[in-house]
Formats: sequence, C-alpha cells, structure tokens
Amino acid sequence: MTAYDVLKERDLISRDVLACEINGELCELTHEVSGAEEIKPLTFEDAGGKKCFWHTTSHIMAQAVKRIMPDVKLTIGPSIDNGFYYDFDAAEPFTPETLENIEAEMKKIVKENLRLERFTLPRGEAVKFMEEKNEPYKVELINDLPEGETISFYRQGEFTDLCAGPHLFSTGAVKAFKLTSIAGAYWRGDEKNKMLQRIYGISFPKKEELAEYLERIEEAKKRDHRKIGKELKLFAFRDEAPGFPFYLPNGMILKNALIDYWREVHKRWDYQEISTPQIMKRTLWETSGHWDHYKDNMYTTVIDGEDFAIKPMNCPGTILVYDLEPHSYRDLPMRCAELGLVHRHELSGALHGMFRVRCFTQDDAHILLAKEQIKDEVVRIASLFDEVYSLFGLSYTIELSTMPDDHIGSVEDWEIATNALADAITSIGKTYKVNPGDGAFYGPKLDFHISDCLGRTWQCGTIQLDYQLPGRFDLEYVGADDKRYTPVMIHRVVFGSIERFIGILTEHFAGKFPTWLSPVQVRILPIADRHNEYCEQLRRKLDEKGVRCEIDTRAEKTGYKIREAQLQRIPYMLIVGDNEVNENTVSVRSRDRGDLGVLNADEFVGDVYAEIKERR
Repeated sequence: MTAYDVLKERDLISRDVLACEINGELCELTHEVSGAEEIKPLTFEDAGGKKCFWHTTSHIMAQAVKRIMPDVKLTIGPSIDNGFYYDFDAAEPFTPETLENIEAEMKKIVKENLRLERFTLPRGEAVKFMEEKNEPYKVELINDLPEGETISFYRQGEFTDLCAGPHLFSTGAVKAFKLTSIAGAYWRGDEKNKMLQRIYGISFPKKEELAEYLERIEEAKKRDHRKIGKELKLFAFRDEAPGFPFYLPNGMILKNALIDYWREVHKRWDYQEISTPQIMKRTLWETSGHWDHYKDNMYTTVIDGEDFAIKPMNCPGTILVYDLEPHSYRDLPMRCAELGLVHRHELSGALHGMFRVRCFTQDDAHILLAKEQIKDEVVRIASLFDEVYSLFGLSYTIELSTMPDDHIGSVEDWEIATNALADAITSIGKTYKVNPGDGAFYGPKLDFHISDCLGRTWQCGTIQLDYQLPGRFDLEYVGADDKRYTPVMIHRVVFGSIERFIGILTEHFAGKFPTWLSPVQVRILPIADRHNEYCEQLRRKLDEKGVRCEIDTRAEKTGYKIREAQLQRIPYMLIVGDNEVNENTVSVRSRDRGDLGVLNADEFVGDVYAEIKERR
C-alpha cells in the first residue's frame, strides 16, 4: 500500500493533499507503507506541503532549462523558506528574457502532467548514469555521499535528477509560478569554487495566491530599507568598504534613539553595562572554541609577533570581566550588557544592506548564574523581549534550536540545558517549535522570530543557554555551603544587531517611524519671511523639550514644502502665517492623520512632548 491508499481508506485524502508525514517524517504520497504507521496528510498550508511543492517546482524549472539549453550543467535546486532556487553552470549569462523563455517551457511541462518516479541505484551505477548525462556536479555529489547512503533519483518524462526527495505526485499540481530573480552563487558556497547562476522562484497551487504574493513583493520593494535609507539620508554603503555601513546624521539620531531606549530598559531590568576590547589574543578564542568553529568568519592580525583576532562575539570579553574577582552565590545572577561592535567576514554575495553586514553593533547581554536560577531568569528575559517587541507592534514566534553535530560538551549537559529552556518558556504559557540541530556549538537556544506588517519573519532575539564556556575558562563561585561551583552562562540579544533592527524597522514602518524615533520630529513652515521670528521662538520652545525640530525658510511655495516634508516622512508639519503669529497658534498637519486644524502653540508643544516621552 502507498500512503495515498491509507489516507484514502481513512477518508483523509482530498485534492489539496500534497504530501504526508509518516511517523513524523516528511514523505511523498507514493511512499510504500504497511498501513500501521501514523500518517498525517499535508496541504500547502503545512510547512512540509510547501517544501514538497516548491522542491518539485525547482525540478520543473531545471527540466525547462535543460530543454532550452541542453549544455547547461545542473547542480542543486532545493526549496527554501520562500520558494525555491536552482543553481546552473551555464556558458552564457541568464537574462530577464531567458526567464520568460524558461517560464513558457515550464507551463508546457505542467500541462504535460508528468509523474515523478523515484528509483535508486548502487553508487557505481549512479556515477556512471550521471557521467553519461555529462553532469559533473552530480557526480561530485554522489562521490561525497557517505558509504551506505541510499542514492535516489527522480524521473519526470525525459528529465532525471539526483535527489533525496520527497516530491509531489506529478508536475500538473503546480498551477501558478513565477521566476523572480537571478543571482550569482559559488558552488557549495565556497568563494574558491566556480561562480554559478542561481534562479529564484515561487509557486502556488492557485493563481490568486500567486497574485497576492506578487503584490506583497511589490509592496516590499517600495519598503526596501536600502531605498528608504537613501531617501531619508540614514545610512550609506561605499565600494571602498563593502559590507561596512556609513551612518549619516539622520541615521545616527535613529540609532542613538534606539540605544537610549535599550539603556533605559536594561537599567530597569537590573543589567550593568560594560565594554570589552575589540581585539584580543588568539589564545582566548582557542579557549572559547570560536577559533575551531568560527575562524573562517574572523578577521585576524598580528601584534608584537602574536596572533590576535577582532571579536566576532562579545561573550569571551564578559567572561574575562567575571574572572577579575571572586564571586559568591550572592552575586548571581550577574547581568552584564554590552553594545559591542563586532566584525564577521561574510561572503560578498551574502551582503545585503543593513540585513547582512560585516561590522555591526550587537545589543548583547551575558548572564552568569547558578543552575537553579535558570528557569526564573529565562522567564525574566522573555518578559523583557515581550515588552520591547510590543512597543514596535511586532508579534513573534519562538523556536527551540537543539544540539548541532559540531557541538562541544556532553550529550547529558545538552539534554539538561535543552529541557531547562523548554520548561521555562512553557511555564509562562508560550509555545515553541523545535528546530533540530540548529543550536550554537556551545548550547541550545530559544530564537524569537518577529513578524512585520507584511507577514515576513525575522530572527532577532535569542536566549542561548551555555554550560560549556564557563567551564572552559574555569569560572566559579562559592555556594551557600562554602563549596565551589561552575556557573552557567546565558547569552541573549533582543534587537539582534542595531543595524539589522534598523533595517527591519525601516521596512516595517516604510520609513514612517514613530515620532520618538523619527530623526526630524517637527518641521515648521513659515509662509513668508515676516513669520520667521515667531517660528524661531516656537523652535526654541520645542528644543527645550527635547523635540527635534527644524524650520524650512526656503523661498518655496507652502504646498511644495508640505509635499517635501511628507516625502521625508516627518511626523508633524506646522504651517505659520499671519493668524498664527497674532494668536500664538500653529496650523498642524500630521503625516499619519492629515490636517489637525489650528492649535494653541503651547498646547501642541505639550502634546508632542508627551507623545515622544511615552513613546506612543
């Protein structure tokens, strides 16, 4: 029997079912079963259903490419969080016209309703099969598979690809798709290898879903933080420093406003701020384990004949601060917060505005505590996260990331740490999903994925529970029984990085930041030069209250000045003419609410001050 047969027997099959889970494992509907297994049907609404749908679409695209350009070499083509891609080795560069031709051929393949058939081959036959098809990248992949690994292929019509699956039953299920972009990608992500051409795409079971998605993409383009950042003069990037952002005056105001808020929150939650060196000896990073697990992403230098590294993380610095003096259980939890500037070498192809840079300010905190304090502290951190994200109107989900293959420490310690995180977060009514094998090399973590106004998710906050680093540095504290114990360390960030969070907020608000964050909060627009003196008095009143204000004294029409202020997303515009000067009033125009009419000048100053102070 197949999984499809069993689901049909149990009256669980419908046209919407794309794949299934058998005993928790993602499988295709043609998978053979005994009937006794636990089988769950999956639709496009399920993550597994999307994965199969998008993976199959990548094969349809690859088949179309091979039909049009038979000499192109295939590499890999997985599903990803939002669609799929396939990397090709092609002699000629792909163009938008190439994508149109590929899409046209894909439509033919969908119409042909080709069944996807899985088969396996022994290693030698698999290599020979791909060699005969002149697919060297596939041969390399087969040779790199572990001994005993099942080598499976999927055939659809004349096209066959090396693939572990699973897939849809046939190509006919893919009713709507769009190839969205072309990018460069190194083979296996290694910049020493050949540069390939990657085609990204998206697909849906219904044309209406594709149309809605493309509308969201267009809206996202309008909100692109790189575009808005340039328009609002927040930040810039230069070829002289790829991946290193330049903050412009308006961007510094925004950054400092976020940092001021961060400091207020952390002072209220009993954190002490520290600052640790940016460059430290290689021996430190060897002890911490970063040298073995992260050195390819670290910038290094030599000082006085010794190897040093620019820090990619702040945690070892906090450990050295803790180690400056002895501690007892009365000192714990010891909460150290640091706005640490870190450097990480990212591949040039991975750089993306403020979202992926090589230098950023991490809003870090490291907490040294006793094991029995873990639950209360994690609950406390989660409450802090909830407060911060709520201020910006950002909802979130939580993932529990478990032990990776390259971990340090015993499996027993990992189990204890993982259970401690799970118990803490469920104790306050929060739910989570498990992300297997994605923990840090030193411990499991809770990742907080925030959702913006377009429904996109961003991984920002994280709570990482570390049983390893304190022991590697021989940290200890004296317990109430006068015995010596090794503390546990919690690594946590709430913004993730200031740069990335600015990028997220820029797109979330489309540059229309809340008044308290806006670089310019009020712009005064005198109608004529004779109103300038009154406007200057008004500016001083606002300045005394800490309101960021400027006067537009240019010899331009008032309508033009208003439109320009709106384009710059300034929250409030104050139009001043003869009546306003004579009556000590202002004509107020709000960026978000339109014309608010004439208000007493002092009343407006009080209102906008309260709005900023309360961070409405």
